Amino acid sequence: MPFTRRDMIASALLLPAIARAQTPGGAARVLEAREGSLRLLPEPAAETPVWGFEGTVPGPLLRVQKGEELRVQLVNKLKQPTAIHWHGVRIVNAMDGAAGLTQAPVAPGSSFEYRFTPPDSGLFWYRASAFPFAAEQKGRGLFGVLIVEEETPPVGDHDVLLVLDDCKLDENGGIAGAFLDPADVAGEGRIGPLITVNAKQPHEVMTFAPGARVRLRLLNACNARMTGIIFDNLSPMVIAIDGQPCDAFAPVRNIVPVGPGARFDILFDMPADAEREARILLRGGGLRADKGDEQDRVLLALRAKGRPALARPAMASLPQNPRLPPEIKLQNAKRLDLTIEAAESKDPRQAFMINGVSGAPGARPLFSVPRGQPVSLGFFNQTKVAQTLHLHGHHMRVLHLLDDGWEPYWRDSVIISPGRPVRVAFVADNPGKWLIESTILEHAMSGASAWFEVR
Repeated sequence: MPFTRRDMIASALLLPAIARAQTPGGAARVLEAREGSLRLLPEPAAETPVWGFEGTVPGPLLRVQKGEELRVQLVNKLKQPTAIHWHGVRIVNAMDGAAGLTQAPVAPGSSFEYRFTPPDSGLFWYRASAFPFAAEQKGRGLFGVLIVEEETPPVGDHDVLLVLDDCKLDENGGIAGAFLDPADVAGEGRIGPLITVNAKQPHEVMTFAPGARVRLRLLNACNARMTGIIFDNLSPMVIAIDGQPCDAFAPVRNIVPVGPGARFDILFDMPADAEREARILLRGGGLRADKGDEQDRVLLALRAKGRPALARPAMASLPQNPRLPPEIKLQNAKRLDLTIEAAESKDPRQAFMINGVSGAPGARPLFSVPRGQPVSLGFFNQTKVAQTLHLHGHHMRVLHLLDDGWEPYWRDSVIISPGRPVRVAFVADNPGKWLIESTILEHAMSGASAWFEVR
């Protein structure tokens, strides 16, 4: 069978067997934040101008082995200051990329070297992070994927990366401006009607052997879209969430709910019947019941074809991360409630408040605790829209409402619906100054951010 252009494009979803983040000799990998272009609309339309790391969207895939040092030299060729946040990595504080809190913003024409050894294996991502520019910079394409390989990966046949994003285009096919638009800021955030998978419109078909085992690494890189990913004619098993292993489980109704910045590692076996197709779909209407009339959209079609694959053992959980505590002693926890509410301000950069204060890093810390202190936070959403909060430098457990236990997985971000509080707990074991910010970057840049200190 000839290798067609469709096959070539679809194969871009497959992760390469070797993709080094370092240059030969261990020198820093240079990432230029600069202008580029992207084919989002079919010809004869012009390519869309973007901002990207190395001018590409997503930026270069960074892939290291657990225990391997990562060195990245950010070179800013934009006209705005920027920085890189390593989302989900329990990183040393000086390398977190929270510009204004952990480092100075990288000015146009300047550079900064990020150098750290990720303590955990897993699926992470990196994105622009500088107040008040992060929403625009991420919306124009400044993000990429970081994979830290396990010492013993799960048994499988194929490794597929699916990066979900959306965007708004203007009448000329460019990224529509008006970032931090008051309607987006006060509402759900910037949600674009054009859906992309790995920066392409989702119309590709991938062909695997019947019964082949696929590892899907899923990232929701949308600025604000909260949605569900549907697995049609497949039996998926979730093996990791937000980069951390979990007890393998089958999602309810084969739907995985994903908020902005969320990552899931999922195993599934292709249908055993040759010529049978399966699909991965974007749920119509996202996670809101009042939008249920929208149609589901196919993100990726999967076709079983050819000689059946070798039989694989039953799907099993990944080894749990020994660097995370098996138990959080809630009776000794520092307890604090965080209330997100709309601010009575005409300044769009102060549209939200957390505990009565709008914005970080200039505000005072929410709290300060000694290293090793258990912390229990209650998140209360008094706005009219769903919010998400991302915890830098740590991972947290979502507690049961009766405070008598926690969910069997770790998260670095949680969704908080209006009027439905969420309580989380973590051990503050990473010293430094850490942001708690909305993953809806229009909200984060508009006051929905705060910070705390681990001494």
